Amino acid sequence: MTLTERMLASHPADLGGIDRERLVACIDACLECAQACTACADACLSEDMVAELTTCIRTDLDCADVCEATSRVLSRHTGYDADLTRAVLEACAAACRACGDECASHAEMHEHCRVCAEACRRCEQACRDLLATLG
Repeated sequence: MTLTERMLASHPADLGGIDRERLVACIDACLECAQACTACADACLSEDMVAELTTCIRTDLDCADVCEATSRVLSRHTGYDADLTRAVLEACAAACRACGDECASHAEMHEHCRVCAEACRRCEQACRDLLATLG
């Protein structure tokens, strides 16, 4: 059982019919993606061609911030707001798509971008999978 699963299982509030498995997968994917994007931005800063990676760095950092915020919103259930949850998931999916596309364009040259693009794709899908269960 992951930490995310343990915390959700111990929460006294009702999750309101949210698919617990998809919720856990989405929170974990958001946290993983935020870490990958932060590390990728840092790796880009260490590349000799850093000036050519400005957009990638910016997109990485934006995606990391959105993923972290999404994981926090999804981890709170007291006073649950379905509309806000949907909006945050849509924003996260969009940020992950943009970052995944940007990193994929550098993936042949930079392994860190390939790894980051994969994390972004997983997170985008996890957000969309959870959204599909919210109606």
